[in-house]
Amino acid sequence: MLRLANLTLLVLFPIAWFAPLLRAGVLPIFGLSEISIVSGLQSLWSSDVALALLVTFLAIFAPYMKVIGIALIQFGQMRRKVLPALEILGKLAMADVFLIALYVVVVKGAGYVTVETGWGLYLFTACILASLVISHLTRRR
Repeated sequence: MLRLANLTLLVLFPIAWFAPLLRAGVLPIFGLSEISIVSGLQSLWSSDVALALLVTFLAIFAPYMKVIGIALIQFGQMRRKVLPALEILGKLAMADVFLIALYVVVVKGAGYVTVETGWGLYLFTACILASLVISHLTRRR
């Protein structure tokens, strides 16, 4: 069951990357634009390459590498000694969720900007948390 849950994350993470994390706009009367991880990264690449590299690693590569690593351990293709390093990758990915939440709080404090969380934020957070739980349960076995 643990293997199936982990492999499910290989499908859910890409969905979360394209799902709307936020809807934001200047005053609600002008409409709100949907922002996903991928669309945010596209904007970031044109303005700040260093930050784009960091966010790309935290939001895409770290969680996906962790899920693949856990799957390799679960199927006996990689040694369990690697598990602590994989758990660090999961914690780095969780930092990305906290960063997004911080942006929402800061922007909501500004009076002229409207920000609404989208279902993608919840999906991405659930994927990260599920990955942390799966790695913890894999370690116990």
